[in-house]
Formats: sequence, structure tokens, C-alpha cells
Amino acid sequence: MTTITRVETFLVAPRWLFVRVETASGVVGWGEATCEGRSETVRTAVHQLAELLIGRDALRIEDHWQVMTKGSFYRGGPILASAVAGLDQALWDIAGRHFGAPVHQLLGGPVRDRIRVYGWVGGDEPSEVRDHISAQVEAGLTAVKMNASGRMSPLASVAELDAVVARVAAAREVLGDTRDVAVDLHGRFTLANARRLAPLLEPYRPLFLEEPVVPENSHLIGEFVRSTPVPVSTGERLYSRQEFLPVLQAGIAVAQPDLAHAGGITEVRKIAALAEVYDVQLAPHCPLGPIALAACLQVGFATPNYLIQEQSIGIHYNRGADVLDYCVDRAALAFADGHIERLTAPGLGIEIDEASVRAADKRGHAWRGPIWRHRDGSFAEW
Repeated sequence: MTTITRVETFLVAPRWLFVRVETASGVVGWGEATCEGRSETVRTAVHQLAELLIGRDALRIEDHWQVMTKGSFYRGGPILASAVAGLDQALWDIAGRHFGAPVHQLLGGPVRDRIRVYGWVGGDEPSEVRDHISAQVEAGLTAVKMNASGRMSPLASVAELDAVVARVAAAREVLGDTRDVAVDLHGRFTLANARRLAPLLEPYRPLFLEEPVVPENSHLIGEFVRSTPVPVSTGERLYSRQEFLPVLQAGIAVAQPDLAHAGGITEVRKIAALAEVYDVQLAPHCPLGPIALAACLQVGFATPNYLIQEQSIGIHYNRGADVLDYCVDRAALAFADGHIERLTAPGLGIEIDEASVRAADKRGHAWRGPIWRHRDGSFAEW
């Protein structure tokens, strides 16, 4: 009765890819395979992987994960890992619904009753930063994350560095000493720039400095870690335990796998266990939709070394739809006092408005990231 009979995908605004898996008994599971700017490609990968699932028992989650990730000579990378992630989430959703339990119960049971969350804030000027953070505080958050900068010169000028410091100082002014600000370098900094910036930010005591170098340069992150007492985080563009191992060994403080990219619930649970060996906390990346957020939370409720959860309600990317717009019950993912309470409904703990999703898929989306260039015309990381 838990035989998989159909796999569908839905490309919905603002930039998300939802996966729906149906079983012979009529039990349906939802997952999110969003890969920002590449979701159409992932959609093709999902349907190719579905060939391995149709006609098989949905409850053999680990076996399906092994086959999907290792059943081809060429493996890995963000496209395949995102496709696997969406299907894996949907299978866990089915399992929870089949057994009448939230996914975290199937993962060993809860280790906490609520999870702290943070939101992203924009603003190019200190005054804008103050306004945006004030709005998040009024909404009930106790932590925010901000970009350190836009495009950054390979060796930054004094003015460029001072602009970053001024914005972080404005954030700390609003937050006081009882709330937190994380600063995302977003891989836009060279190692030299990141090392110059870190001591300038130390007086403002960021919760963590995120992605100081691009993931291709993970071999350099240890040098940055050793240069600053500020906790260092990375991982939104790492997709497996094997990719996380070097940065864990390098001394990062916070690992940030993305449940929609890093192989879903199955792999992120294993990344979390590996991180625990290195005394590293988990703070999954999730500027995405409601299914990815629910999957993150399910992992968090069952994972001891879980620090905080990103969520993107109201983020500037969400044009055309917001996180809760596809949920039947918007209250399930509401936060109070900076936390989301433990989800108790079966599966991922949320109900997706299928009619709304199907209608949105007909409209579709073609979200793309920006292409940035320096003043001399050369390409710039974003």
C-alpha cells in the first residue's frame, strides 16, 4: 500500500520547486528541491530519478537514498543533490503520515520543544539597516542576519571596509546586547579581505561570520578561522558529509547545510552527527519555501547540536508569493518570542494547499540570480 505510484513537480513563485510523491494507498508526501536559478534543470533530474522509485516501497528511505545518490557512475553536485533532497523529504513526509507521527519522532524523538529562528535583513545604508532590523524585532525575532557587502574589490579600499563596519555597528545599536546579528560574507570576499575585515567586526560580537571564502576555496577557510575569535560558519554550498569534513577539520563553529540541496533529511542528519564529533553546531541554510523550512525544523527537533534556523518570511526574494502562501494552516510555522514551537502533526508537520500549488505551477517562474561586474568590467562574485 505504500508503493510509489506517481511523482510530480511544481515550479512555483517566487523561485521554488516542489515535489509531490503519491502512493497506492493515496498517502501523499511533499518535498522541496529548489535550486535557486537552476530549478528547471533540477526538475528534469527529479523526473529521471523518479524512474528508480515508481513501483517501489516508499518506506525504504535509506535504500532509495543510496540508490539515487550512488546508482550512477557520475554523482554529486548541486543539481543531483537538490533533486535527491526533494524526493527524500517527500518520502519522510509519507513515512510520518503512514505511521501517524511527525518526522522528528521517527528520527529518535524530540530533544527540544522549540527552535530559535532568524531572518535576513537588507539595507545599503546604516539608517536602512536600523529600520529593517527594527521591523524584524517588532515581528518577534531575537536574531537577524545581514550581508556584509555587495560586490567587493579583490583588495578592498578603506571606504569599502568602513562601510561594512558602519552597517554592522548600526545593527548592534538596534539589537543591543540581548539579541544577535550574524554577518554573511557570501563568498564575495577574498581571503585577504576577509582577514582584514574580521578584527574590525570583533567589537560588535557577531553570532557568526558566514562563508568568508567561496566553497571552491574551502581549503583556505582554516586560515581564516585561525585569524579571528569570531565563530565562523559555512556550508550552504556543500552537499555531502565528504564536502563538510574538511571545513569541520579546519575549525568552523557552525555548519549550514541546506535541506533542499544537501541530500535532504537523510544526509543532513548524517552531516549533523559528523559535526557533533567536531563540537560544531548546525544552523541550516533556508531562504526558501515552507516545505524546506518544515524539513529543517523536523531535523532540528531531533538533533542535539542544533543552534538556530534561518527562515525567509518576507525576504526580498519573495516576489509573487511568500513562505506561508502555500500552507493550509499558516499558524504552524508562525514564530513567537523568536522561536517556532515543535510541530506535532504527522509527516513534515504542515499541510500544503495543493490547488494553490497547481495553479502557481501554470504561471511558473524563471528566477535568475544577478550577474555582477566590478567597475573595470571583470566578473564579481555575488
